[in-house]
Amino acid sequence: MSDRLRVGVIGGGLIAQVEHLPNLMGLPDKFEVEVVTDPSPSVRESLAARFGVKTCAEAREALGLNLDALVIAAPDPWHASLAEEAMEAGLHIFCEKPLCYGLAEIDRLGEVQRHTGKVLQVGYMKRFDPSYEAALDLVAGKAGSLRYLSVEVHDPDAWPFVGHHELVIAQGDVPAALIEETRHRKRLQVEAALGFAPDDVVFRGFAGSYCSALVHDVNAVHGLLDALGLETGAVLGAALFAGGAGGQAAVDLRGGEALWTMTHVEIPGVADYAERISLYFEDEIVELIFPAPYLNHHPTQLSRRRSQGGSLEATAIRPGFGEAFVRELEGFWATVVGKAPARNGIGEARRDQALLIAMARRAAGVA
Repeated sequence: MSDRLRVGVIGGGLIAQVEHLPNLMGLPDKFEVEVVTDPSPSVRESLAARFGVKTCAEAREALGLNLDALVIAAPDPWHASLAEEAMEAGLHIFCEKPLCYGLAEIDRLGEVQRHTGKVLQVGYMKRFDPSYEAALDLVAGKAGSLRYLSVEVHDPDAWPFVGHHELVIAQGDVPAALIEETRHRKRLQVEAALGFAPDDVVFRGFAGSYCSALVHDVNAVHGLLDALGLETGAVLGAALFAGGAGGQAAVDLRGGEALWTMTHVEIPGVADYAERISLYFEDEIVELIFPAPYLNHHPTQLSRRRSQGGSLEATAIRPGFGEAFVRELEGFWATVVGKAPARNGIGEARRDQALLIAMARRAAGVA
């Protein structure tokens, strides 16, 4: 295999159109996009015209094209089966989050990865954000002075931040049987992950607010805790609310000496996005404020607040304008060609999902 990877993209929806396809094509020394698969004829026609790529309807067709890797951007219930089949066919995998809803599915992928030796990286782009990487250095080794860690997110979904892009969304031309099968798989996978049949609020909240939104922050916080030298404690409380459009949880840290809280809520009628991770130590506050996804090269704000005597010192730290969505693909390439160690693999995804499952069970009153 040469250092230039022949790659296929499975799923031609929003994330593929706004991020993965332009970014892969912007790295021509590292990737050659061979095919994009999508069940919608209108989407395939648009992608072929816009990007000049071969398209096909079935993901399985891509496996016969002598590819090196797949970028999986299909609906969540298809991630596990696509990743397993592709690794068995000899391909490396970059898979959008969540990798899977349930731990059994993730463990199965771990077994497949071990016997195939293929790379599987999950699309947690925040881990490649320059400001996030700088924050890891700021907090490293400060476990003993952490008192509180807060995550707060509100968003209107993607609509205010993608309107300036040329997007084609499937309009009634996806086979009805496929839509129904996807819904059925999602229901079965969520029930298997949670260990019970949830009501509609828990179902929507787990799959949406937790596994689609807060999953990014859970993964980012786990990385910060690793830098601190701390392990995640028990889920002390959780709630899913606003019909499943909101999710909240509290997690023990340091055996009760510190607390991690997180909240996400969708506010569909307000074109505003805010996402912050704040770490409160005895002697300083370190904070990350992330821009809305899809607004490329908008630096994440990293700040540190400390006091000297009676005065407050606030420092803004900007390590660069590197785009996290691009850098995660560069990281994937570097791992596949043996130039860098793996990041955001199956182990990280399993840890994240185990916490989200525990939160949902607590929110449903069954934990």
